[in-house]
Amino acid sequence: MELYLSIGSNLGDRAGRIADAIKALEAYLKIPCACSEIMEFPSWGFSGGDFLNCMVRFDLPETGTCPQLFLTALLREIKSIEKAAGRDGTIEINADGSRIYHDRPIDIDIIFYGSERVNTDYLTVPHPLAGVRNFVLEPLRQVASEKLKSDFPFYF
Repeated sequence: MELYLSIGSNLGDRAGRIADAIKALEAYLKIPCACSEIMEFPSWGFSGGDFLNCMVRFDLPETGTCPQLFLTALLREIKSIEKAAGRDGTIEINADGSRIYHDRPIDIDIIFYGSERVNTDYLTVPHPLAGVRNFVLEPLRQVASEKLKSDFPFYF
């Protein structure tokens, strides 16, 4: 099963924070990843410093675990990695219901998990904004498998 994660940082040692996050994810998942090049993009959704971003792909063995259970556990681990890097996990919402974005030392988003679709109060996969974010799409094109391109052709 292919897992795609977008990783970005716009504070401090951006490249170092991304490298640390990748190491932590590889340790948690117990396998190495394929990683796009690290690219610089302007902040999205707010005025802030430029981000370094990349996409990582993990080719996970099929386990038969419920996708929602696996992704929920993974999300907890991601939040732990972000918190350890100094990220405040508080989500702020404008009066109009839109999210308020801020600078962050590390940001890890689950983009795809095979062709699975998960929609809960705390997690939506595929990521609902992936198709409109160049900082996701450009690195994704570097590591996307033919299967992903076939399952989600509108991203390519």
